[in-house]
Amino acid sequence: MKRVAATYGKKVGDVAYIFVNDDKILEVNQQYLQHDYYTDIITFDYSEGDVISGDLFISLDTVRTNAEQVGATYEQELNRVIIHGILHLCGINDKGPGEREIMEAAENKALSIR
Repeated sequence: MKRVAATYGKKVGDVAYIFVNDDKILEVNQQYLQHDYYTDIITFDYSEGDVISGDLFISLDTVRTNAEQVGATYEQELNRVIIHGILHLCGINDKGPGEREIMEAAENKALSIR
């Protein structure tokens, strides 16, 4: 995580990983984002300046389902999702035009850093 953040000129502050089930991720998505669907991760960004901080809510149920769908191991998919959240804290987005591809490239690059 520190190496990934450093590639974006960031330092790691307080990052909390909150592992939940699908019911809880849906509840968080509805309550805070007004989204009525399941997701693998929700990132709440509290970063200031070059120090990343935030809460990463991760649905282990969805991680397991996604791993099966893409032919990855559970551990590989969990690592990808955690990196995804860290990249959000570093300022990488994935909702706008072309941003999904940028995020996927950044995930692949970050996963190779280890």
